Amino acid sequence: MTTTLTIDELEQAGERELGTSSWHDITQEQVNTFADATGDHQWIHVDPERAAAGPFGGPVAHGYLTLAMLPMLLSEIVSVSDAVMGVN
Repeated sequence: MTTTLTIDELEQAGERELGTSSWHDITQEQVNTFADATGDHQWIHVDPERAAAGPFGGPVAHGYLTLAMLPMLLSEIVSVSDAVMGVN
């Protein structure tokens, strides 16, 4: 469920819990595409066979990929009713 707030309410929200987004699967194709965009082709991200023998038992998405998903995830959690536009 999306929480709708005004800009003033959002500024005063402090540590208020706004909710959670839905689950989103991250595919190996997304990870590989992100690696191409950023030049970060470390094996733990893009080599599933080698990563399977690594410390996490499989490939791990880039931390920056997770951060890049925040606008999408945030849009599922909060809506600012009186915002004209948003810039991240």
